[in-house]
Order: sequence, then structure tokens, then C-alpha cells
Amino acid sequence: AVVSTQSTGMHILKKKKDSHGAAIATAKATREGGEERDELLQQISVKEKMLEAVKNEVLKYKECDPEVLEKKKSELLVCRESINRWTDNIFSVQTWCKNKFGIDNKQMCANFSIPEDLDYIS
Repeated sequence: AVVSTQSTGMHILKKKKDSHGAAIATAKATREGGEERDELLQQISVKEKMLEAVKNEVLKYKECDPEVLEKKKSELLVCRESINRWTDNIFSVQTWCKNKFGIDNKQMCANFSIPEDLDYIS
């Protein structure tokens, strides 16, 4: 009973769809072009081109957006902290090697290509 009711409902909906599709086709075929409509379509086209040009102009200045700048500042802070953490790790390993094996810092820097002027970033 439920299946037959739903199939009947589906059949009715298909008929409505077909009739509306025919009505749309008829309306498109009988629509008058009209100068006013053509002029409005041209204005829409011009406005869309202007909108696209403005969007492109805004994209040029995206990096000056305060939100973007704030995000970059926070990312820079994270990078700075990471660099200083790794620098501290390098110093810790140098100290450990110096205490454990008696390796000089200059020799350690030369062997592992560590710049002698390595220091924390402020």
C-alpha cells in the first residue's frame, strides 16, 4: 500500500515537472528580446567586470590587512621561539660533549658545521 502510494505520488510529480518544463520552454520561445532587456543585460555585464576588477585590486592589498599582519606576527613569534629552542639544544649538546668527552667548542663547531657566532635571536 505504501509503495503504490509513493509510486502514484512520484508519477504525479513527474507530470508536474514535465508540464512546468514545457511552460518554461514556451516562455523562453515567446519572450521578447526588447531593447530595454538587452540594455540591462549589458549593464549587468559591465557591472560584473567592474566587480571583478575591484576584487583583483583588493587582492593586491591583502597583505596589508590587519588580520593577515597579526597572523604573520604570531607565526613569526612561533618561529623565533623554535629557533631559540633549537639553538639552546645545540648549546646543551656542546656542553654535554665538552663535559663528557672533553671536546672543545671550536672543534665541535668545525666538525658539525655549526657557525661559531651562533647565538639566540631576540
